[in-house]
Amino acid sequence: NQEQIGWRPDASHLLIFTSDAKTHVALDGRLAGIVQPNDGRCHLNSDNMYSKSTTMDYPSLALITEKMSENNINLIFAVTNPVVALYQVRSSAVDTIPFCYNIIKIRSKVELELQGVPEELSLSFNATCLNGEVIPGFKSCSGLKIGDTVSFSVEARARGCPSKKKKTFIIKPVGFKDALSITVTFECDCKCQAKAQPDSPKCSNGNGTFECGICLCHPGRLGPHCECAEGDYNPMAQDRCSGPAGSGGPQSAICSGRGDCVCGQCVCHSSDFGKVWGKLCECDDFNCLRYKGELCSGHGVCNCGFCQCAPDWQGENCNCSRRTDTCMSSLGLLCSGRGQCVCGACECTQPGAYGATCDKCPTCPDACTMKKECVECKHFKRGKLIEDKTCSRICKDEIVLVDELEPEMKHSYKIISSGLTSGLSAHSFITSSFCLDCPKGPDILVVLLSVAGAILFLGLAALLIWKLLVTIHDRREFAKFEEERARAKWETVSERTLK
Repeated sequence: NQEQIGWRPDASHLLIFTSDAKTHVALDGRLAGIVQPNDGRCHLNSDNMYSKSTTMDYPSLALITEKMSENNINLIFAVTNPVVALYQVRSSAVDTIPFCYNIIKIRSKVELELQGVPEELSLSFNATCLNGEVIPGFKSCSGLKIGDTVSFSVEARARGCPSKKKKTFIIKPVGFKDALSITVTFECDCKCQAKAQPDSPKCSNGNGTFECGICLCHPGRLGPHCECAEGDYNPMAQDRCSGPAGSGGPQSAICSGRGDCVCGQCVCHSSDFGKVWGKLCECDDFNCLRYKGELCSGHGVCNCGFCQCAPDWQGENCNCSRRTDTCMSSLGLLCSGRGQCVCGACECTQPGAYGATCDKCPTCPDACTMKKECVECKHFKRGKLIEDKTCSRICKDEIVLVDELEPEMKHSYKIISSGLTSGLSAHSFITSSFCLDCPKGPDILVVLLSVAGAILFLGLAALLIWKLLVTIHDRREFAKFEEERARAKWETVSERTLK
C-alpha cells in the first residue's frame, strides 16, 4: 500500500511494470473457472503476496485506469522486444508513460480537466502551446518535451443566476494532483438598487420610486414618470399603443394583442410560457426556433424572437457548435487534413475518407507521404504548412538530420529528401538528409554521343540487313542459273545421241 511504499499524497507517482511475457486481462480467469470480477482492492496476506488469485478474476483495463487516476500513478512498461507490440496496445488503452524496448517517451500531452462547473457558467479556453501559438477553443497541448512551457487562458460568462451566489469549481491537468480551485460570486442584483429614492420628485411629484434610472410607480399610477392614473382615459392615447396603420398582423393591433393600453402606454399581459415586453408588447422569450424540442437548442436564450447563443454555439437555433477540438485527429490535424469541421463534426471531402475525424482512408496516401510536408516546413522552411503557419502545431515528430539516408534501414522510406522511421512506439522520428536530393540535369555530351551512337548502330544494322538480303537474292539467282545451264547441256547431248 501507499504507506509502506512511502508515497506523498500530492506527489506524482511512477510505477514500473517489468515483464518479458504477455499479460492477462479481465475475463481470462474463465479458463480456470473464476467468474468473480475484480474489486480493485489490495488483497495482501502476511507475506505481502496477493491472496485472491484463485477466487477473483484479473482486473480490466478500465479498472486499472480508474485506480491509477485515483492514486495519481503514471505507469511505465519496461518490457522486452518480443512483447513490445502487445504492451504498446495496452499503453494506448491505459494512460501510461510507455517504456518499451529502447524507446522512452515521457508524457507529451497536457489537457485540462473540469470538475464541478456550475450550469449557470459558460467557460471558453485558449491554449498557448509551442512557439507561443495561441489556439482558440483548445484546452490541451500535445507534442511536448521536457522543458516545454504551455499556458491556458479561461474566460467565464454567466448564463443565469443561481440561488446560491457563491460556487466553486476546479481546473486541473489530467493525471496530476495539482489543481486550481476557483470560487465565483454571481452578482445578480444591480448595486444601484441600494440607492433607490422613494417618493422621488422625478416620478411625477412623488408618485413612484426612482431606482436605477427609472421610475417604479406606486399602485394605481402608470407612465414612464408615473404621470398617469389607471382611471384616466384619452382616445388619442390609444394610437400610441398600436403599430403603424396598414402594417398588418398583430403589430397593427393594440399592444400587439398581448397587452392593455393604459394612459398611452402598453401594459403587457403575463404569460404562462414566459416574459412579454416591449413598447408594443412585441417581444417575448419563448417564440424562437427550437431544435429537438428545446428552445434555442438549449444553448442560448430567446430574446424578442431571436436566439442569442452561448459563446461556443452559433446558428439561428444555436445548434451549431463553434468548437474545433472535436474535429482534431490524433495527428493534430483538423479532420486529418481530409475534410472540414462543420458545427463540431467532420465532413470528409477527400474521396474514400471516413470516420469521426476522417482518419480512415484506404485509398489515401500512406504515412510517409503525409510526413513529407512536415520535413519540408521544419527542415527546409518551405511548403504549404509554412504558408498556413501551422507547422509547429501539426508536425510533432522529431527530425534527425543525417548525411545520407540508409536504404536498408527497417521501416525507412525515402520521400524526395526524407525518410520516415516509424517504430512500434507512438512517437515517430523522421530522418532527413542535410541537402535537398534534387535530380541532376542531363549531361549534354552524353546525350549527343548516345544519339550519335544510336544512329550509327541503326545505320550499321540496316546496312547489314540489306547486305544479307542482297546475298540471299544473288545466291538464289545463281542457283537458278546453274540449274538452267545444266538442263541446256543435257538437251544438247541427247540430240547428238539421236543423230
